[in-house]
Amino acid sequence: MSGNDNASYYIVPTCHERVGIVYQDADVLLINKPAYLLSVPGRAPENKDCAITRLQQQFEDIRLVHRLDLDTSGIMVFALSREGQSRLSRLFQLRTVKKRYQAVVHGIVEQNEGSIELPLIADWPNRPLQKVCYENGKHALTHYQVLERDEWRNRTRVALSPVTGRSHQLRIHCRELGHPIIGCDMYAPPEVEALSPRLLLHAEWLGFNHPITGLWSEFTSPCPF
Repeated sequence: MSGNDNASYYIVPTCHERVGIVYQDADVLLINKPAYLLSVPGRAPENKDCAITRLQQQFEDIRLVHRLDLDTSGIMVFALSREGQSRLSRLFQLRTVKKRYQAVVHGIVEQNEGSIELPLIADWPNRPLQKVCYENGKHALTHYQVLERDEWRNRTRVALSPVTGRSHQLRIHCRELGHPIIGCDMYAPPEVEALSPRLLLHAEWLGFNHPITGLWSEFTSPCPF
């Protein structure tokens, strides 16, 4: 099962793409993570290769701030100091970090923009899947905007801006909108998954107040699909 950084029963195929450096200073490091590279090591010894393990060879004091799913490519931020990690983590907790993803979903999204607000909870019998749960789920909110409609191939390119950061939030919210993300092996029907060899979801933009200087900073990672 993809998307589960801690799956000991799933051996991740070797990712031959390199990790690209987007920005670096004394406290902050932003990278471009390839699809199908773990953010952190999995439990199985075979799943040691990951973004942070590769980066530790160059940055001994690198510190994790947030993660991307195995299948998702795009921009990730790490800290290079204790203070940087503490302050960056606080920014994520306060939801002052702004994120934008680009996705290609199945079908034609009719509204030019909108919001999806559905609470999510772990689907424990089917871990690592998540599910919508109105009684006990955690609040989850995603804004979306249509970028391009491809009626010939029956697909829509959208920008997704999650306000919250729940596990698999974008995948489930798109599915509940009636437009699962193409290439998704967890929440899309088999015929939609089969339309792409990879999940068509990419973290393309990140904005936050620098944890040390306080200055607003924006970073981008061009969408590869």
